Amino acid sequence: MPVMPGAEAFSRDGGPTGVLLCHGFTGSPQSLRPWAEFLAEAGLTVSLPRLPGHGTTWQEMARTRWEDWFAEVSRAFDDLRARCDEIFVMGLSMGGCLAVRLAELSGAAIRGLVLVNPSLTADSRLQFLAIPVVKLVVPAIKGIASDIKNPTAAEAGYDRTPLKAAASLPGLWRTTQQHLSDLIQPVLVYHSTTDHVVGPASLRLLTRALPASQVEVRELADSYHVATLDNDAEAIFAGSLEFVRVHSQVGRASTGETSRESIGGE
Repeated sequence: MPVMPGAEAFSRDGGPTGVLLCHGFTGSPQSLRPWAEFLAEAGLTVSLPRLPGHGTTWQEMARTRWEDWFAEVSRAFDDLRARCDEIFVMGLSMGGCLAVRLAELSGAAIRGLVLVNPSLTADSRLQFLAIPVVKLVVPAIKGIASDIKNPTAAEAGYDRTPLKAAASLPGLWRTTQQHLSDLIQPVLVYHSTTDHVVGPASLRLLTRALPASQVEVRELADSYHVATLDNDAEAIFAGSLEFVRVHSQVGRASTGETSRESIGGE
């Protein structure tokens, strides 16, 4: 199946610190590609997989479920673990939920999480897509891609949303919610104050489940849902790199502090 131009997976080898990036529902690696390239240029080893059914056609996506998407994220994580001393995981929207679920299962193998407008519950435009009766009558409805404030930017996502795939999302949300107490990693969340795809309930759920010392929320006042391609993208990129530098263990064993050179420092 041909992949949409720009929607290809991306990876680059760098230093001993790895970063796994997870794109969102009906989106593609294109929505995180500038972020991935920024981190790679800073010297990190970066992996940005294309989730099954994404970046091709919505008809192909209709044959996939959340378990398929999570399996690909897990595969990419295992590949990074074989090459890196430590790993951070970052994600947008549903990709943020996949990142959280991976961290719940992986414990100390993941050093930290950076989430951009994560989707953790049904308080979103996706909630009505998962109604079982609807998926039996209508195969797809209008897409949710390109919720971006910047008029010069666009997301390489589907213009139609396959309802059979969407109907599997509650399973991911439910499983992730049930294990939020298992999270041990520091979490940085970027939250757009105006988001036409994911509502405020996901952020409330996360912040109520974790101690205040574990999670930091930074507001994005000039971006919509796909903030990684929007006006606040540079702040996300720079902030995520600084988060890695602060929480990295690389170099601490011998120096007592993070080695900034090993993770793209000056």
